[in-house]
Amino acid sequence: MIKTSKLCFNYALTEAKVLKGLNFSIHAGEIFGLLGPSGSGKSTTQRILMGLLPGFSGQATVFDQPVGTMGRSFYERIGVSFELPTLYLRLTALENLRLFASLYSVKTLKPMDVLAMVGLQDDAHKRVEAFSKGMKMRLNLCRALLNDPELLFLDEPTTGQDPARARITRDLIRALKAQGKTIFLTTHNMAEADEICDRVGFLVHGRADVIDTPAALKRRYGQRVLDVVVEHNRQQKTITLPMDGLGDNSEFQQLLKNQTIVSMHTQEASLDDVFIQVAGQTS
Repeated sequence: MIKTSKLCFNYALTEAKVLKGLNFSIHAGEIFGLLGPSGSGKSTTQRILMGLLPGFSGQATVFDQPVGTMGRSFYERIGVSFELPTLYLRLTALENLRLFASLYSVKTLKPMDVLAMVGLQDDAHKRVEAFSKGMKMRLNLCRALLNDPELLFLDEPTTGQDPARARITRDLIRALKAQGKTIFLTTHNMAEADEICDRVGFLVHGRADVIDTPAALKRRYGQRVLDVVVEHNRQQKTITLPMDGLGDNSEFQQLLKNQTIVSMHTQEASLDDVFIQVAGQTS
């Protein structure tokens, strides 16, 4: 669905390159998360792939077509939700969606149905200027879904949303994947990426040299040890044992036989841990 090879880019009047040979691919029907610190080039990468930033070097293709050669029909097939909402504040939510729907030549979804997807149907006739930031982000997502796109570019899709609403948004993203859509998202929220992404890539200093499934990355960067919390005389202590050869470890066997075990946890890294290690290794 998307492929880049040796992708490089720098903004005019600046010498430092934002992207320095970026290589990655996104498969059809996949949720791919591009992670990295602020200013690392995540949004720049998305804008290049949308055809909004010319002047790059290397190769970038979407739908097996080179970026920059795609006509209007390309924009009928994608949906975009920017980090900063692009909406008309003096119009109602419904008026916004009707306006954006009129710009497409393809048949669009019914605006009220799309509002219902994100729980804004009861606010359809409210002016957007009265919306909270989270509501604006949800309406921004509605705009991206109007044309029932094959490919979605989502930039920080749950910004400004409380935990309950953010979970509903993540559930919607997973439902879109279940429909066969491809989703390319950027986020600073590592827990969110861990929950919904099939694969993630860490963009640091213009390159994404670490790409894999969240589970594989957490195993790779975690420690192969087991923390066993035991209780004795109302006191708790943690005993750390190596995972390798654990079944034959006499100390572990004695703990199981003779101690009151409170909990056992492997030292699997979180994606936050992975990010800190990857960014530190490349700094």
